[in-house]
Amino acid sequence: MEFLQHSDKILDESDGIKVKVDSAALSNQRQAPTDFSNIYSKDLLPASGGEEVTKEFLQELLNVLLGYICKTNQRSTKVLDYHHPHQLKEGLEGFTLQLTDQPETLEQILVDCRDTLKYGVNSGHPRFFNQLSSGLDLIGLAGEWLTSTANCNMFTYEVSPVFILMEEVLLKKMQDIVGWSKDEGDGLFCPGGSISNLYSILVARYHFYPEVKTRGMRALPRLALFTSEHSHYSIKKSAAVLGFGSENVIVVKCDERGKMIPVELESSIIAAEEKDLVPFYVNATAGTTVYGAFDPLDAIADICHRHDLWMHVDAAWGGGLLMSDRHRMKLKGIERAWSVTWNPHKMMGVPLQCSVILIKKRGLLQECNELGAEYLFQRDKPYDVSYDTGDKSIQCGRHVDVFKFWLMWKAKGSQGFGSQVNKCLENAEYLYDELQRRAGFELVFEHKPEHSNVCFWYIPPSLRVLPPGPERDAKLHHVAPRIKHRMMEKGSTLVGYQPFGDKVNFFRCVFSNPATQQEDVDFLLNEICQLGENL
Repeated sequence: MEFLQHSDKILDESDGIKVKVDSAALSNQRQAPTDFSNIYSKDLLPASGGEEVTKEFLQELLNVLLGYICKTNQRSTKVLDYHHPHQLKEGLEGFTLQLTDQPETLEQILVDCRDTLKYGVNSGHPRFFNQLSSGLDLIGLAGEWLTSTANCNMFTYEVSPVFILMEEVLLKKMQDIVGWSKDEGDGLFCPGGSISNLYSILVARYHFYPEVKTRGMRALPRLALFTSEHSHYSIKKSAAVLGFGSENVIVVKCDERGKMIPVELESSIIAAEEKDLVPFYVNATAGTTVYGAFDPLDAIADICHRHDLWMHVDAAWGGGLLMSDRHRMKLKGIERAWSVTWNPHKMMGVPLQCSVILIKKRGLLQECNELGAEYLFQRDKPYDVSYDTGDKSIQCGRHVDVFKFWLMWKAKGSQGFGSQVNKCLENAEYLYDELQRRAGFELVFEHKPEHSNVCFWYIPPSLRVLPPGPERDAKLHHVAPRIKHRMMEKGSTLVGYQPFGDKVNFFRCVFSNPATQQEDVDFLLNEICQLGENL
């Protein structure tokens, strides 16, 4: 293939590591590299005669990207080359963030591309455990490249015919997996789980009080929302954005494992009614951010049914488990939800961003959000205008997030996603077992992980002589941040930490990268011991 003609050259030599792509069959076609030092973006297509230089520029850019991709899967490379903000702002070795009045050469543009990757965080590295989104799926990456090449907008069928239909196919597939009937279900791809959760509250409010669309909050009683103390902060943030006020989000107690307690939910609903609040919405979480806990969905659904409340399930993190025959029972009852958030960019490994809001009642999204802008949503187009889905959204322009997901599903099949989920949870179980076996580690809670979250403390030798209590906790609170600081400086691995409630800072390791192996889990624990031994 023509674009591979330069692919057997050394792609990257940063950090002293040489990465090659073997291309012996094309060695005779090698050409001297193009000198881009006097070539500018104005010389690329659509400039007259710009086809050849455009190909050569994109081939060189592809070399940069291939070099980075190959390094991503080499455990000898760093997860990050850490620099403080002031260092990056001041500029490093020819890399500057400052913008110029005059155009830079394409040579500098290629350098900027390489350096941007060099000084960023390699979230596809098998030893990146810091966030719920990690890994680098190459089919998803190919889908993202094609999406940007097409550069379409997801508001009407006339400008995105294939992508609009792909969205419909994916939404129906996900609704079926959730357990809704074929005559139920609607949805949208959204820019992240927080926005998907916001949609759930927005549509729930419209369902009970459609007059809010024209008359605003002054026409409504004082409404109350309910969510667990372990739920994502986006529920409170959405309440603030939508005018409810964060004080009207009632936080429900959880058990020691992080699951909402149904009895506490019902008593909170009754207490709110006694204060002249009007309950209307309950958020249940399937896979909490820190503990990875699954709320008891069936019990919560029973309560919502008794009180005629909208039940939303935030399965942004846990929705991927629906793909696994081994683990999907952890979301039993999700089919009773009125809306569901599900982020394929987390456990399913789709490149950021890829989040879905599913609404059980068909047509509600459209009724809630449509305004019928005549320059976009004309009714006399030569096709079925129900495919002009943009008026379901609170956005106008909407990025195409469907193609990479659709392409990955074609490449893996449902079974492939299920195997990927199983692998990540097996890694979590391995870490859980290792933490119990090794000296110097303590689990935040004793229960076996439900999801791929594993929460633990590292106890340095200096603290092991202290009995559990306030004195040890005060010292232990500083251990995880100091180890994390050393970890970032070294760049060997990355894992998150946080306090929670009355618990001092602890590590939270999460697995969503199928490239991670047990040897990487061992490396993480050994690295924590080495970096924290003298604290």
